[in-house]
Amino acid sequence: MNAKIMLSISMAIFGTLGIFTRNIAISSGELALYRAILAAALIFVYLIFTKQKIDFRSIKKELLLLLLSGIAMGINWILLFEAYKYTTISAATLSYYFAPVIVTVVCPILFKEKLSGKQIICFLMSTLGLVLITGIGDLRNGNDFIGILFGLGAALFYAAVILLNKFIKNVEGIHRTFLQFLSAIVILIPYVIMTGGVTLGNLNLTGWVNLLIVGFIHTGVTYCMYFSSLKELPGQKAAILSYIDPLVAVLISVAILGETMTIWQVIGGILILGFTLWNEISPKARN
Repeated sequence: MNAKIMLSISMAIFGTLGIFTRNIAISSGELALYRAILAAALIFVYLIFTKQKIDFRSIKKELLLLLLSGIAMGINWILLFEAYKYTTISAATLSYYFAPVIVTVVCPILFKEKLSGKQIICFLMSTLGLVLITGIGDLRNGNDFIGILFGLGAALFYAAVILLNKFIKNVEGIHRTFLQFLSAIVILIPYVIMTGGVTLGNLNLTGWVNLLIVGFIHTGVTYCMYFSSLKELPGQKAAILSYIDPLVAVLISVAILGETMTIWQVIGGILILGFTLWNEISPKARN
C-alpha cells in the first residue's frame, strides 16, 4: 500500500478511538491494560509472520528508556480515556494535541537547541488556543474542565513518550513499540489490581466487540501501519498527515455524537492545530 495512504488511514482510525472507548464499561486503567495486551499479542504474531527478530543484545543499554517510555505510554492512555469520560471527544482530543507544543518547549532544554522566533510565536498562540478551550465559553459543567485537564495530562505523558524515544537509537520502530507495550503491561497490571481489579465479566457483547476493535485495530494493526509508513515518508510530510487524527475526532464528536463546541473552543482548536502544524513545516517544505 502507498505510504501516504497507509499513514492517512492509520490517522483516520486513531481519530475514531473515542467513539469506541465510550462503549467499553470498564475502568480506564483496565482498558489501557487490555489494549496493550491485545496489541502486543497481535504485533508478536506480526513479527513472527514477517520473520523479524529483536536483537536483545543491542537494546541492553536502552532497556531503562524503553521501560520508562512504556510506563509513560500506559499512563498517557489512562488519562486520555478518562478525558473521554468527562468531556467531549473534540475537547479531549484538542487538549491532547497540545503535546507537540510541550515537546517544542522542552527540546531546547534537553538537546540544547535554541527556540526560534517562529517557535516562540507558535508556542504562545497554541497556549492561547488551550486557554480558549479550557477557560472561556459555556462549558456544560465542571466535568468538562476536569476532562480537559485529563486531556492535558495525557498530552504531558505523550510528550514524554516522544522525548524518551529521541534517546532510543538502537531499536527499530515496530520492535520499539512492541517492547513499550510489554513495559506498559508490566506497570498496568499492578495498577489495575490496586484500583478495582478485573471487571471483564461486566462487559456485554457490545463492550467486548468494541474492546477487541480498540486492542486489535486501533492499536495493533494501526501501529503496524503507522510505523511501516513512517519508514517511507519524510518527517514533515508525516507530521502534516498526522493532523487527520484530530480532524476526524472533531468531526465524529460534532457530526455523529452531536456534541457541541462553543465558538471559543473552535477558535482555540484552530489555534492549537494551525500553529503547531506551522511550527512543523519548514520554509523549504512549504515551497
